[in-house]
Amino acid sequence: MKIKFWSLWIIVFQILFFFNILVLAEAPKNYLKGKFYKTVKNHFLVATDKMSDSRFKETVIIMLDNSEEGSWGLVINKPLGFITLNQLIDISQDIKIEKKELYNIEIPVFWGGPVDENKIFVLHSKDYKSETTKSYKDISVSRDYSILFDIVEKKGPKKSLIILGFSGWGSGQLEGEMEDDGWVLSEFNLDIVFDKESIQKWPKAYKNSFIRL
Repeated sequence: MKIKFWSLWIIVFQILFFFNILVLAEAPKNYLKGKFYKTVKNHFLVATDKMSDSRFKETVIIMLDNSEEGSWGLVINKPLGFITLNQLIDISQDIKIEKKELYNIEIPVFWGGPVDENKIFVLHSKDYKSETTKSYKDISVSRDYSILFDIVEKKGPKKSLIILGFSGWGSGQLEGEMEDDGWVLSEFNLDIVFDKESIQKWPKAYKNSFIRL
């Protein structure tokens, strides 16, 4: 039963999340729709001083995908604090018993954006892979509970960020915000992603920002 549970869980999340995430990022009814640019993906999206949304003040987002249908990424510089493992997960009784001794361990958690803030993403180095791992440029994302246990047991990736929620935009929405000077792009940098001093991520990324052409 345990194997069937994990297999079903993995299939469901691969279908619902990785292949349909852009559908979940609905744009508001009235917004400035900008011109689509392919250069957004695999870059940092960095908030400027003109950012009007207070939630994204001095924010750095790693952009994992964008198309003419929409865009999504994960905020990397907004720590929420330390949260115990049992506050993060809700899984079958069999696994709870097996991993009971790990449940009170506290792990650092980040805010990834205002969409689906109850969903967990693990942004990590490419030295680790599970059945739910999706590989991006120089970095990976996993979404199964086993990676959380591996991290607390020191069996996980060398570098990782545990993130709640994601940032998503509908068709042309992000491009409109960029044309309104709310965001600039910056070169992707692994050292910035996993910098232990989260407060330094925004100034470092902003310093390396450039005007999109």
